[in-house]
Amino acid sequence: MRAIVIDEWGGRDRLRPADVDPPPVAPDGILVRVRAAGVNPVDAKIRGGYMAERLPFHFPLIPGWDVAGVVEQAGAAVTSFRPGDEVYGYIRRHHLQFGTYAEYATATDTFFAPKPSELSFEEAAALPLAGLTAHQSLETVGVRAGETLFVTGGAGGVGHLAVQLGVARGARVIATASARNQEFLRELGAEPLDYAAGDVPGRVRELTRGAGADAALDLFGGERREEAYAALRRGGRLVSVAQPPPERREGYETHYVFVRPDGDELRELADLAAAGQLRPHVEEVFPLERAAEAHERIEEGHVRGKLVLSVA
Repeated sequence: MRAIVIDEWGGRDRLRPADVDPPPVAPDGILVRVRAAGVNPVDAKIRGGYMAERLPFHFPLIPGWDVAGVVEQAGAAVTSFRPGDEVYGYIRRHHLQFGTYAEYATATDTFFAPKPSELSFEEAAALPLAGLTAHQSLETVGVRAGETLFVTGGAGGVGHLAVQLGVARGARVIATASARNQEFLRELGAEPLDYAAGDVPGRVRELTRGAGADAALDLFGGERREEAYAALRRGGRLVSVAQPPPERREGYETHYVFVRPDGDELRELADLAAAGQLRPHVEEVFPLERAAEAHERIEEGHVRGKLVLSVA
């Protein structure tokens, strides 16, 4: 099968097209003919060796954890899917080798859900990792109707989906973004703040009449996380996906989320997509062979929504 692989850790020049054998299919797994693969910042970090000491790996290594496609083969123990089904999934495993930048990808069937018919393959491939990250984060801090949610970086991959999920829960969402993405956030249902204008916590408190936000989603860590803490009311809840907070903060509830594959939660996201409450924004689609260009864009930052690879 055609795939994009790396043979050693390094820069974008390490990504190369190759013909490799399709991955083996476990009895509880499905083999998916890939139609589209999402591109995430973690893909570039893995390429650079970021996970080398955290997960076992084997070269040649195919990057990618997001996929949308058609079931080609189902393992003998699989009852939920059959060949011909359109599916999407987040297939992070505890071994780096068989990713989604390829014509075929596989994982246990519980990592997949039926592809939302309302979404294209490219849109569906943009949803799993970022959508599950946003969903699990809001679940962790228990965002409820009538509360105020503050999101750092509301126009990015996780951020723009977190905004939509917060709105779907009935929350008031305040989110930061660059000047060019202010109208984009309004269209998603958020109240935008230009992070370059300074004093983000002060402006959040101004919008909430001095109260502060009930919950905050930190996507960056560092100074941005400190701004998120400062934007919270006393007793507010913060969840970070950037890195575990170095210490608990007195007067606040603090959590860390490392997104987990979950087919049932993907079904929940699909239901929201069917109801018109959730739609991933795909800024650009690249052919599989141009994966290095997609990595260049993702490393530059400031992507609105997601980037996707199309596998013809």
